[in-house]
Amino acid sequence: MLDIVWLTLKLAATTTVALLIIATPLAWWLARSRGWWVEAVAAVVALPIVLPPTVLGFYLLLAMGPDSPLMAPLQALGVRTLAFTFEGLVIGSIVYSLPFAVQPLRNAFEAMGPRPMEAAATLGAGPFDAFFSVAAPLARPGFVVAAVLAFAHTLGEFGVVLMIGGGVPGETEVLSIEMFRLVEALEWEKAHLLAGGLVIFAFVTVLGLLVFDRRTRRVGR
Repeated sequence: MLDIVWLTLKLAATTTVALLIIATPLAWWLARSRGWWVEAVAAVVALPIVLPPTVLGFYLLLAMGPDSPLMAPLQALGVRTLAFTFEGLVIGSIVYSLPFAVQPLRNAFEAMGPRPMEAAATLGAGPFDAFFSVAAPLARPGFVVAAVLAFAHTLGEFGVVLMIGGGVPGETEVLSIEMFRLVEALEWEKAHLLAGGLVIFAFVTVLGLLVFDRRTRRVGR
């Protein structure tokens, strides 16, 4: 069980770091761009929220399979498929949890407004300097919420993990897969312990976000 917990935490942490790197420029572009295509891109990013996880997992499985044209560059390097591998799980988790990282950051950047960046520009700051010295600190609450949501969402995912990971021991067998296996094997006591732990984690996560949001609003006033 400890190996499964470690693998799950490793997956959630890796996905969270990757998501913050990917979601930050994407959320910044969505927050500051204008045009009909902006919301079209936002809709594509948000698709995992409404799509059944098994549908998303099915298309990811095809995309990472040996017959996928997307795998051609990697096959030249000796990588035949990313399905049923930890790396494949990371990719699937990034796609599945992307809206939970992008939306809080987009909200934070939009709430900031254009004035701070305009003021930084008048003082001679370049775009990158202004972003890291002005925008990023102002959007800190958004980064915190995005990181927590991405981590927690990855920790609890099942459908996508099952489709592209399959529960390979030591490689893709995470807590949600173990929960399914315990119930399927009628190991109720172990299933209760695992489920109870996940419920407590979920409650603490939501409570922490609510308290953080409340304190942030007070400081903002």
